[in-house]
Amino acid sequence: MDGAAKTQGHRFDPTILREYDIRGVVGKTLHPADATAIGRAFGSMVRRNGGKSVAVGYDGRLSSPMMEEALVEGLVASGVDVHRIGLGPTPMLYFAVYHLHTDGGIMLTGSHNPPDYNGFKMMMGHGPFFGADIQRLGEVAAAGDFTSGEGAVSKHDIIDDYASRLMRDYKGERQLKVVWDSGNGSGGPMVNEIGMRLASNHILLNVDVDGTFPNHHPDPTVPENLEQMIAAVKERNADLGIALDGDADRIGVVDGQGRILWGDQLMVILARAVLAERPGATIIADVKASQVLYDEIAKAGGVPLMWRTGHSLIKTKMKETGSPLAGEMSGHIFFADRYYGFDDALYAAIRLIEIIATGDKTLAELRDTLPETVNTPELRFPCSEERKFAVIDEVKEWLKSQPGMEVNTVDGVRVKTADGWWLLRASNTQDVLVARCESGDEAGLSRLKQALATALRAVGMEPPAL
Repeated sequence: MDGAAKTQGHRFDPTILREYDIRGVVGKTLHPADATAIGRAFGSMVRRNGGKSVAVGYDGRLSSPMMEEALVEGLVASGVDVHRIGLGPTPMLYFAVYHLHTDGGIMLTGSHNPPDYNGFKMMMGHGPFFGADIQRLGEVAAAGDFTSGEGAVSKHDIIDDYASRLMRDYKGERQLKVVWDSGNGSGGPMVNEIGMRLASNHILLNVDVDGTFPNHHPDPTVPENLEQMIAAVKERNADLGIALDGDADRIGVVDGQGRILWGDQLMVILARAVLAERPGATIIADVKASQVLYDEIAKAGGVPLMWRTGHSLIKTKMKETGSPLAGEMSGHIFFADRYYGFDDALYAAIRLIEIIATGDKTLAELRDTLPETVNTPELRFPCSEERKFAVIDEVKEWLKSQPGMEVNTVDGVRVKTADGWWLLRASNTQDVLVARCESGDEAGLSRLKQALATALRAVGMEPPAL
C-alpha cells in the first residue's frame, strides 16, 4: 500500500553530498547501503513532486553494477517505477528521461574521478537536481521520511534510439578522418554506433569499457591524457581527435596538427556556427573562460553572458535566458539548439564534425583564426571549507579601494585591467581556491600574477606558485 513511512533514518558521510552530485570512495565513504538510501529518498521526493517513474543508468566502473542494484532496490521500495537502461554514458540517461517520459533520472557514475570513486547525477523532471535539492535528500534520508510502495521494474535497450537521436539532424557532406578516444569509459559503445553512422573514416581508441582505465585516466582536460590520441592524429594524418571523459559528458578536442583546443576555444567555433543561424542569441560561458570567447561571441553577433562554474548552474541559466549554447572550460558543452540543453560530449562532437564537414576550413585553420593569448593553467591551492568563501568576500572588499580595475563578482572575483584579467573563486566541490590569469603578452601576464598575489596577501593568504 502506498503512503508515507517513518523508518529508521540513514546518515551519509558528510563529504559525499556535493554541490552538483553525490560522490565518494566506494568502501570508505560510499557503500551499497547509501545507494539504497539515495533511492528511497529520491524516489520519495519524486512521488511528493507528483511523479511516479525514474530512469536509471550506470557507467563502466567495477562497483557500478552492485551499486545500481542497491539504488533500484531503494527506488522500488519508495513506490516508484524504475526504467533501467543499463550501461552507458551519462547523456544517454538524460536522453532516457525525455525518451521514456519519466519523472526523473539517476545516473550512477564516478565521471572522471579515480577508479575507486563512484557517485550519482540526478534529474528531477527535465531539470538538474543539485545544491539545496541534494541537501534536502540528505535530510529526508536522515529523518527516514520515506514514501513506501512496490514500484515496477522494466529494462530498456535505448542505445539505437539514442544514436539515432544524436545523428538525426547531422548535415555533414565531406568525409573526414577522426580519431576518437573513449578512455575505456562508458561512452565507448556509443562511439562505435556513431562511427558506423557517420560517413567518415574513424580510428577508435580505448572503446572497450574497463573500469580500471588501463590506458590513461579518462579526463580530457589533462594534457597527458591526450597524448595517445595526439600521436594517432599525427600518425594517421587525421582531421581532428575527440576525447571523452569517463561518462562522456565532457569533451576534449585536438586539431589535425595535434594541438589541443581548450573548452573556450572550442566554444568560439561552435558559437560562430550557432550564431550564423540564430543572430542575437545569448551564449553562456563560465567565469574561467578566456576574454577572447566573450569578445568573439559579440563579434559574431551574439550576446555573451558570463556565468558561474558548474554544469547544474549553467543548465538552469540556459533555461532562464533561452540560450541555445553554453560551455565550460572543463569541456561540458550544452546545446539547446536542435537538442535538449544538457551536456553531451557525443552530441557536441557531432556538431563540431558537422561544422568541419560542411565548411571550407580545417579545424586547424579555424583554430588559427583565434587571437593568441598567454595564460596560467587553472591554479588550485588549499583553503579550508570554513575559510574559502570568506577569503573571496574579503578580496571583494579590498578591491573596492583599488583604482583602474573592472570587477565581476558573478562567481568569486574576476578582475579586468589593461593587461587582461585574473580570477579568484572558491571551489564548490573541494576545500580549495581556484585562480587563473590571462594576458596578451608575457609582461602583462607577469603583472596580473603580481596583482593576484597582492590581493591574496592583503587578506592574509599566501599565494600559490604563480
